[in-house]
Amino acid sequence: MTSFHCSPLLIAACLAALLPASLHAEPVPLDLSLPEFRDPLLELDIAYSDSDWEFQRSSLRALDVHDPFEVINRRTYRFNARFDEYVYLPVIDGYRKVTPRPIRRGISNVFSNFADVPNLANSALQGQSEKAMRTTARLLLNSTLGVLGIFDVAEKMGLPQETEDFGQTLAHYGVPPGPYLVLPFLGPSTLRDTSGLAVDWSIEDRANFLRYRDGMNNYPVAYGIYAIDLREQNGFRYGALDSPFEYDQVRYLYIKLRELQTRN
Repeated sequence: MTSFHCSPLLIAACLAALLPASLHAEPVPLDLSLPEFRDPLLELDIAYSDSDWEFQRSSLRALDVHDPFEVINRRTYRFNARFDEYVYLPVIDGYRKVTPRPIRRGISNVFSNFADVPNLANSALQGQSEKAMRTTARLLLNSTLGVLGIFDVAEKMGLPQETEDFGQTLAHYGVPPGPYLVLPFLGPSTLRDTSGLAVDWSIEDRANFLRYRDGMNNYPVAYGIYAIDLREQNGFRYGALDSPFEYDQVRYLYIKLRELQTRN
């Protein structure tokens, strides 16, 4: 979301235009000097005795995540960042230049339509019957009226995609997330979510909806297009947080996001 900032001069000009003309005779000079910096922590009543360091400790514990493989995870994170910078993003830029937006949208819709197969299976496994029925309706509408999913007519009819994966299903039945993992190319995960990802892929293989998997196996280039589309739909960019603690922040945000997703 793009934020909009008004300068003090612009605000003053707008206010002057709204005031009566009689008040314009003697303009009041604007004080554009910057206010003196005030450290907000100075107003906190903190006694720095041996037992009062919880203020600092709490800030560190806020980002604490079970990460026993941190050394390997950090190396994988750096590898992913370099691969993203030198391979993935340049390929995506080329893909966008040679492929018109409507075609890219249609390709993305097709992959999204097939992804509703594990969404449906996991909704049913979690006992979410209403969500399962809505996902079934999406599959039927997009696979027929939407021409094999090229057009997402279901969303236009008030049926947006409702994502459910097997990692969420495992969480629904009380399976803990386990240690944090960073997967090559795929990024943040946990032991539970990695296992769930493998099951979701297996569900797609076994269902072979509209002979989708057979088609991809017959034309391996489709896997490449799928990988490009998957990255294009993900707005995350390494280094975007502009922080030396990006790894810790991404790890924390991923875990919290999954906690929210598993509470439905």
